[in-house]
Amino acid sequence: MIYYFSATGNSQHVATRIAGALGTQAQSIETAGTEIRLADGEPLGFVTPTNWNELPVLVREFIRKANIRLALNNYVFTVATYGFLQGFVCEDARHELKRKGIKMNAGYSVKMPDNWTPMFDLSDPAKVQQQVDAAEPQIDEVIAMIRQHAQGNKSHDRMPYFFRVVTDPLLTYERQTKFFGVDKSKCIGCGLCAKKCPVQAIEMQETEKTETNKLGKTPVWTAERCALCLGCLHRCPKFAINYNNKTQSHGQYQHSKYYKKQ
Repeated sequence: MIYYFSATGNSQHVATRIAGALGTQAQSIETAGTEIRLADGEPLGFVTPTNWNELPVLVREFIRKANIRLALNNYVFTVATYGFLQGFVCEDARHELKRKGIKMNAGYSVKMPDNWTPMFDLSDPAKVQQQVDAAEPQIDEVIAMIRQHAQGNKSHDRMPYFFRVVTDPLLTYERQTKFFGVDKSKCIGCGLCAKKCPVQAIEMQETEKTETNKLGKTPVWTAERCALCLGCLHRCPKFAINYNNKTQSHGQYQHSKYYKKQ
C-alpha cells in the first residue's frame, strides 16, 4: 500500500505511478484508516510533499496515529516531492517510523514544481511544463530502485537533520492563517476552499450578495494554524485567495493541468 498527502497533485501523481508499477494501491491519508495490516512481501510507501524542508504536519500525525502491523519481507520507503530543497523529509519519516519500531528501508525524492508561491513563481506555463516533464524520468528511476529493494537514503538536495531547530519555528510561523486573504471582488462564494481544506480551517460565512458573489458566502479562516498545503489558493477557480499578498503574480498550479499521460 502507498499512502500519500497531496494538495496540488504532485505527490498523488508520484504515488499513483509507483502503486501502478508495484501492483498495489495508492490512498490519500485524508481518507485512509489508521489500521494498517500488510501481507507478506507487500510494500509500504509514504509519498509526501516538503514543508519548509520537513515532513508535513498531517503526514507526521498520520504516521504517529497509524497502527501498522508488518508481515514478512515488507519493504518500507518514503518518497519526498519537492521544488527547491528536499531537506530532511525522508530522515523525518525514518525517525517517526523508528519510534514505532519500524525500520524504513529507503528514502527517495522527486523534484517537481514548487507550489509555495509566496516564494516561487509558477506563472510561466512553459517553464512549469518543463518541470513536470522532467519529473517523469525521476519517477521511473525511483520505481526501478524500489523494485530492486534499494537500501538507504537515496533522496537528493538534503540538509543535515539538526537544521530542524531552525525550520520548526519557521514552519510554525508560516502556518498562521492570518496570512491568508480573499479578494472579495473575485470570490464567487463556491466554498471549494472550505470543502477541500484537510484540517477544516476554513468556514463559509454570510456576506453581502453581489453580481460576482451571488451566493453571498465568503471564506474565513477560523483556525489559528493550517496544514500549509496552499490547496485553497491553488484550487480556487477565480484565484481569489492570496497568502501574505505575495502570491497573485506567481500564478496557480495543479499537476493534472500539465501532466500528459504517456
